[in-house]
Amino acid sequence: MDVTLIILSAGNSTRFNYEVKKQWIRIENKPLWQFVADRLNSFYPFKKTIITANPEEKKIYEKISNYEIVKGDKERQLSLINALERVNTKYVMITDVARPCVPKEIILNLIQNIKDYDCIAPFLKPVDTVVYENKTINRDKVRLIQTPQLSKTSILKKALKTNQLFTDERAAIEAINGKITYILGSEESKKITYFKDLNLPCLKKPSNIILTGNGYDTHKFEKNKKMILGGVEIDVDYGLKAHSDGDVVIHSLIDALLGAAGFGDIGEFFPDIDEKYKNIDSTKLLEYVKNLLTKTGYEIINADISIIAEKPKLKDYKTKIQKNLSKLLNAPVNVKATTNEKMGFIGRGEGIAVISTANLKYKDWYEDYHSRK
Repeated sequence: MDVTLIILSAGNSTRFNYEVKKQWIRIENKPLWQFVADRLNSFYPFKKTIITANPEEKKIYEKISNYEIVKGDKERQLSLINALERVNTKYVMITDVARPCVPKEIILNLIQNIKDYDCIAPFLKPVDTVVYENKTINRDKVRLIQTPQLSKTSILKKALKTNQLFTDERAAIEAINGKITYILGSEESKKITYFKDLNLPCLKKPSNIILTGNGYDTHKFEKNKKMILGGVEIDVDYGLKAHSDGDVVIHSLIDALLGAAGFGDIGEFFPDIDEKYKNIDSTKLLEYVKNLLTKTGYEIINADISIIAEKPKLKDYKTKIQKNLSKLLNAPVNVKATTNEKMGFIGRGEGIAVISTANLKYKDWYEDYHSRK
């Protein structure tokens, strides 16, 4: 069948209450959103797969994935509408990234039973007594709805042309009197809402691989400007020419960190044509990158930095720079300084170059989960 898969992954993960967003916890070496996409595509040959992403993270999704990524929104339904603009297949299957362990038979049953309906959804029967507005009701008439759900694309698009917000596709199609049917769902399709929900059979612990990146940056000297290196002011009467404060040490370090994560380079995040970064304190850029790495599932192991300069002399500053960067990253940082033996632009005293190396690992949510039990 002609089916597009949409995975909704743009949420803020606030109820998950963990330093890593749930869509970014690593299953072996894959973030959860990619794990879900790969897993479902192994079950059925979807025409294409679209994943919604938080706008701030969209370019990162695109860096590390071959799936089609669209900008998500604050509301689930608005994210879905954005994704549906890219769908031209007769049917669309929509699921939440928070249901990673949906069994293969659910996917196949949805597809096999859609023919005479506008939407089909899996459900569970409640096993406990159900009370609604202080009255016990017949639990046999209650259905606990799950995703994924399969819909006719044209009907779903029509149903969502409204200001009313729905919690799932079935409800939207129900509101325009569409034809809906149900299949029995699965306990394995449990939704991850809280950190304690990670006890799912398909979720494997993160890989213990170490990821290494390097960074290089260089800046010319400029008179009558503060010299800032590694967030530390250097007592000289010249600084470094740059769009920001010119902190060549931090710029190199940021590139190393982004490189280790596979997220690109500093220019992609903080372009030097953007006025909001004019003369900005580079420690703020480093803080942003550190927080980005944390919420996307990384821990910083350490960093090693080599500053290459004939001037200024850094013997009295290396330890200050090292301590400041270690504090900013909450990780060990080593800082070295050397000259360029009077060679090239550095040897002529025209500027500074810095080489950085950084090591990352995946945040071990698996260990944290079991230590909390």
